[in-house]
Amino acid sequence: MTHRRPAVIVLAAGRGMRFTGQGHKLVQSLDVAEDPATNRALSEAPLARVDTVLARTVSHALETGLRVLVVTQAALAASVQDLVPARDVLVLPELDSRGRPSPVGMGHSIAAGVSAAGDAEGWLILPADMPLLRASSILAVAEALQQFPVAYAQHRGHQGHPVGFSAELFSELVDLKGDEGARRIVARYPSQAVDLDDPGVLLDVDTVEDLERVKVQALAQVLARNRA
Repeated sequence: MTHRRPAVIVLAAGRGMRFTGQGHKLVQSLDVAEDPATNRALSEAPLARVDTVLARTVSHALETGLRVLVVTQAALAASVQDLVPARDVLVLPELDSRGRPSPVGMGHSIAAGVSAAGDAEGWLILPADMPLLRASSILAVAEALQQFPVAYAQHRGHQGHPVGFSAELFSELVDLKGDEGARRIVARYPSQAVDLDDPGVLLDVDTVEDLERVKVQALAQVLARNRA
């Protein structure tokens, strides 16, 4: 059987209003190393150069070997273009053709990303603020799309990301608007929960406190990979 190859749509266009630290949450550094021994270990680690929330999330998506398209805003475009080819960066305009503020919200970002990657054999929706989510988890959800129109990651009974959609749902995805995201599509079609031993499918960075917790776990993740 020929396996379909969905694209990963990384959503990096949100304003991150709940984050009260300096700068956008997606460009926050994940580096917590202070002692020389840890710094040496990090410098030898495969993910050493990946030190922001956005970069780590995109790096894990790229590890899957699937196409990765990043939907972002003008203020973050330079950071994104350092990570993926320019053809795979979709910068949402701040104003529409009439000079009015463009629509915002997860639904709008999903619609734009799916439309831009319309030739893919499905789409995996991944918020850019989930730097601990493993590449293997993304691939597990992609595999479930071989049999179900909708699939999503789950950890200990809690639904997480990515959420995957088969190509047959293209018309509904590109019609999404606002902040609701794709919840109504998930509820409408047969969906498959993919149970994963990966707490990263649930952990995102919304607040300064979230960032501090994720930093500690991100450091452990890099060091574990370096020892493997």
